Amino acid sequence: MQYIEFTFRPSPCNETITDVLAAVLADVGFESFVPSEEGLTAYIQQQLLQEERLKEVMEFFPIEGIAFEYTREEAEDKDWNEEWEKNYFQPIIIDDRCVVHSTFHRDIPRMEYDIVINPQMAFGTGHHETTSLIVSELLQADLQGKSVLDMGCGTSILAILARMRGASRVTAIDIDTWCVNNSLENIALNHLTNIAVERGDASLLTGRGPFDVVIANINRNILLNDMAAYVGCMQPGSELYISGFYTEDIPVLREKAEELGLTFIHYREKNNWAAVRFTC
Repeated sequence: MQYIEFTFRPSPCNETITDVLAAVLADVGFESFVPSEEGLTAYIQQQLLQEERLKEVMEFFPIEGIAFEYTREEAEDKDWNEEWEKNYFQPIIIDDRCVVHSTFHRDIPRMEYDIVINPQMAFGTGHHETTSLIVSELLQADLQGKSVLDMGCGTSILAILARMRGASRVTAIDIDTWCVNNSLENIALNHLTNIAVERGDASLLTGRGPFDVVIANINRNILLNDMAAYVGCMQPGSELYISGFYTEDIPVLREKAEELGLTFIHYREKNNWAAVRFTC
């Protein structure tokens, strides 16, 4: 599979801008990202690239006053595990209870929950604030014997943790084929069963469930669009955990959830990113 490598250099450049840039690029087909002090390197499958759409989303970037320069080239074949080991991916520890690492790491601290993943591209290692926020929620949740749905599963870190925490069955769904394949590999690495991985979007949920716990770590617009589908496969007492948005987005998401009959419980935040818990 041939990838195109884009290097974006925003001015000014900070972590918030590169995070928003990654979210915008994901909406037009980019699937892997490497941030740096100068900007963001992003990868897209050659057959999915639509440069007119890319130019359009860059023109209407949601943060005003940002200038962009970018270059593109064919991505060279690399051993991505080696690249991560040398340059970026380090084990992540969450709440002193959960460690996420890859097979190439050594001297891993012993934790209650040990999750192994192998990033095949620069994507989905669990370092982003939204992932760690949901991990923190799941570490506090009662999942024993419950059914769990993980929408936008990525590398399935959240699905894996839910199963480790006692969920009886987990369904993980992502629109991207690479995420599905990598999820299957990561589930096998952790020697887990009863996690079903499917490729698709919220349209797959029609007639499904009910699920006791629904997780959706995606982005604000998809959450607003798909929340009714999530609620449609919940039951009284079910919980919904959402993330992938900023704290200032909480009111509009809460309003939508309450229109659908959900009850707001609380939210967590980290570096202006948020995760919110609702019950049905």
